[in-house]
Amino acid sequence: MVRKVVKNVVCPFCGTLCDDLEVVVEDGEIVEVRHACRIGAAKFLTAQEEDRPTEPMIRENGEWRKVDYEDAAEETARILVEAKWPLMYGWSSTLCEAHEVGIELAEKVGAVIDNTASVCHGPSTLALQDVGVPSCTLGEVKNRADVIVYWGSNPMHAHPRHMSRYTTFARGYFRPKGRQDRTIIVVDPRKTATARLADVYIQVRPHEDYELISALRAAVHGVEIEREEVAGVPVEKIYEVADLLKEASFGTLFWGMGLTMSLGRHRNIDNAICLVRDLNEHSKWTLVMMRGHYNVTGFNEVLTWTTGYPFAVDFSRGYPRYNPGEFSAVDVLARGEVDAAFIIASDPGAHFPQRAVRRLAEIPVVCVDPEWTPTAELADVYVPTAIAGIEWEGTAYRMDVVPIRMRKVVDPPEGLLNDVEFLGMVLERVDELL
Repeated sequence: MVRKVVKNVVCPFCGTLCDDLEVVVEDGEIVEVRHACRIGAAKFLTAQEEDRPTEPMIRENGEWRKVDYEDAAEETARILVEAKWPLMYGWSSTLCEAHEVGIELAEKVGAVIDNTASVCHGPSTLALQDVGVPSCTLGEVKNRADVIVYWGSNPMHAHPRHMSRYTTFARGYFRPKGRQDRTIIVVDPRKTATARLADVYIQVRPHEDYELISALRAAVHGVEIEREEVAGVPVEKIYEVADLLKEASFGTLFWGMGLTMSLGRHRNIDNAICLVRDLNEHSKWTLVMMRGHYNVTGFNEVLTWTTGYPFAVDFSRGYPRYNPGEFSAVDVLARGEVDAAFIIASDPGAHFPQRAVRRLAEIPVVCVDPEWTPTAELADVYVPTAIAGIEWEGTAYRMDVVPIRMRKVVDPPEGLLNDVEFLGMVLERVDELL
């Protein structure tokens, strides 16, 4: 028996990208994962399931036919080239090397390319473009922050090790006592698991985050709020929290989809950034998005340095155009405008609105994913690939926009290609057809 322990492994689950995992491999199989949360450990331990698909398939007359990667690439290229306006969507659970090839492919076939940010932190990205962002790294939060705000996010469930590695329980250089050196504030309509750990819990009324942020800004500036409560929060408590924020030595506001998906959308984030800007007149404050998929940030970065825009980019005129709402995936599907879809490292068939999913069922769909998903059920071409960050290595971006190298732990099943290799094959076939 050959047994080895692979150290300093990066977890390919959430945007925290924990990089301290130890994976025990026996005879080429993962048998133990140390330091990971339950979700991260499960991703490693279930990666080598026996019933995992390992061969591409094409649907013909309602029946699946197994093919090789060359045939799958040729059919994918044909669908993309023959389409008048294809959609290329997903990208958040694969590595930046795949993003680079995918964007080149989208440009050649005149596709609209989008990622999962358009249905989660897209409003945040719009706000950052409006007013900028005073951000920092998670390492700075760990070592310096004494006041931490979680607004509209529940890391205890969504990012299970975030609080232990970087905020609440982490012992930092200037915060050696960890939890005793930090004040945790949670703003959320529901009393979540994270809220139960907080020193201060603010129960905001649903969809009134903008009003509460505005009231906090007024309190920070010493303006009298001529009401008894705002957004369900007593004015006295608003002033108390404002004083707490102003007295921080180093504060960080983490916000999640509870803020981006409530009424106001990107204007909520605009206002939150302005609140942090106001607080910087009194102390040091920063903001960080709580990103979901482990490399959703990476795609936004790669697309931005390639085209100038972070998501929802259209290449149909031969150059990149950017307009969320017009070119975002849900919208072009719901309006029935795209006539083919290439889905990679995402599962819109399980998560998109009914009208968008109905359109996916009407048009040719290529699904590239290590697992069989509801999107694969809709597809005309299904291509299984190696699992990024476990069976092939590359680059991913943490939620604080720090690039981290993902390690390969085990070999993929024999003959299985990774996303970069398959996208490269499709790109070659597209060049031949154009």
